[in-house]
Amino acid sequence: MDTTNKLYSSQQQLATLATNKVIRNTYLLLSMTLLFSALTAGISMSLNLPHPGMILTLVGYFGLLFLTHKFRNSTAGLVSVFALTGFMGFTLGPILSSYLSLPNGGQIVMNAMGITGAMFIGLSVYAIQTRKDFSFMGSFLMVGILVGFVAALGAMFFEMPGLSLAVSAMFVLLMAGLILYETSNIINGGETNYIMATVTLYVSIFNLFTSLLHLLGAMSSND
Repeated sequence: MDTTNKLYSSQQQLATLATNKVIRNTYLLLSMTLLFSALTAGISMSLNLPHPGMILTLVGYFGLLFLTHKFRNSTAGLVSVFALTGFMGFTLGPILSSYLSLPNGGQIVMNAMGITGAMFIGLSVYAIQTRKDFSFMGSFLMVGILVGFVAALGAMFFEMPGLSLAVSAMFVLLMAGLILYETSNIINGGETNYIMATVTLYVSIFNLFTSLLHLLGAMSSND
């Protein structure tokens, strides 16, 4: 019995160490990719580059996401994740430029950034401290994101601003849920690859920020 208990205790310790390593590597890589994304966004803004367009953005995003997933267990995965987040920062630059050109654009951007940061930190701390299992949200989030993506395309092609705002509000809730879901996955051993964990959290933050930008910008224009 003592041998069994010692073996179980050792396994628990190894699992805890592995989880802590994933958490540490994920947040370190996430910080680096966010900084790199901010750098590419800044370069895009300083050069006054136009937005590449929806089709090129989707091709670039899904292509780089595929490469990151394919090479997630190798050094090439790190190169891919920086390429992905750098590309997303590049596409964000023209969007930020358009908001900053507004009379109160700086305030809109800063408010969106502050709310995004506060939500991410708050949700992450909650998931880590409570250690609740949010894996039950997986199917709901997947369906919700798919529906939201299709609705966003419909709102763009058919020029429906009301639907576009509804999609942005929907994505704020979905990305908040995705942050809880992925953080729970990491601390409970459901996600053991820090590269993929970083990508999921980065995409959550990116979509949360851009959705808040859209909502705050619309609210400001109505004032």
